[in-house]
Amino acid sequence: MTQATQHKEPLLRIVKRDGIARPKAYAIRLIAVLLSLVVCGVFIYAITKLNPVQVYEAIFDGAFGTNRRSWVTIRDAMMLLCIGVGLAPAFKMKFWNIGAEGQILIGGVVTAGIMKAYGSALPTPALLVVMAAASILCGCLWGVIPAVFKSVWNTNETLFTLMMNYVAIQITSYCVALWENPVGSNSVGIINQMTAYGHFPKLFGQSYGLNVLLVMLLTVGMYVYLKYSKQGYEIAVVGDSENTARYAGINVKKVTIRTMAISGAICGIAGFIEVAGVSHTISTNTAGGRGFTAIIVAWLAQFNTFVMILISFLLVFLQQGAIQIATQFNLNDYASEIITGIILFFILSSEFFINYRVILRNRKGADGK
Repeated sequence: MTQATQHKEPLLRIVKRDGIARPKAYAIRLIAVLLSLVVCGVFIYAITKLNPVQVYEAIFDGAFGTNRRSWVTIRDAMMLLCIGVGLAPAFKMKFWNIGAEGQILIGGVVTAGIMKAYGSALPTPALLVVMAAASILCGCLWGVIPAVFKSVWNTNETLFTLMMNYVAIQITSYCVALWENPVGSNSVGIINQMTAYGHFPKLFGQSYGLNVLLVMLLTVGMYVYLKYSKQGYEIAVVGDSENTARYAGINVKKVTIRTMAISGAICGIAGFIEVAGVSHTISTNTAGGRGFTAIIVAWLAQFNTFVMILISFLLVFLQQGAIQIATQFNLNDYASEIITGIILFFILSSEFFINYRVILRNRKGADGK
């Protein structure tokens, strides 16, 4: 009877890990990256007959080949990191905030509106403070609305936050049509281009220095908030089990609304940074899909904001490199995106082996020999 049972055992069994040492988890991720580079090399040679090493050199050159490219990479990584930091508390609470795109846009729209309306009326430092405060409030509102509906009427937060994106897009479209410059261009153009009212000043001699400072302050602050504060503990408990949280005396509705207010506010700040510190304009493409990409950043980092720094740089590095190889080797965008997709696939797949073990059946034991 025992032998018959053993013979029926599957060849492979997948078992959830109770835990894994951090160095081992990082080793698995590193192996995944190396394997992805090997697979990408095979793909590159099979399709283009190019030397994969030269292609990888071009990817690095595209991201860090010149001082300007390096700062563009840093700038874009900071934007992605800021949004990831904003999503971290919501996702740790198991509130699926898919509305970062809308929260970014609404923060960007109000920033652009204040920049246009009060650019000449206030000194730039005061103007920046007003724009930041307005973007925080509007982003906060965009996060609180679905949180209230979830807490009171148990609506689906995934669909609700996704629909809020479309509302923000329509508001942005209306404002672009209202503010278009020149008339008929269907774009706002650079706001206060001649005077630079409301534009971020240089910091340490760098145009994007203030971007880096603001985002790093948010990154450190969110790490401390989630790891060491009472509210961070409540977020973790609600995320593990709402019933356990209620049993422990935690007000789940209050935590949900408060956490989404923080999440939306930080994404609103991302819109402020994008408009005042990067593009100095507003359009429906201001968020640029980064609200969805940041979900990967937050999830891969397991909501550790310091790890998010590395992942943000990796994703932007791949994006900038893909543009470079498409130009340098005359590859179309699809080929470069396939390379990026392969690398991301391996990185995401590595999380499976971090969370689960694959056990092979012992044939010798099963046969009794």
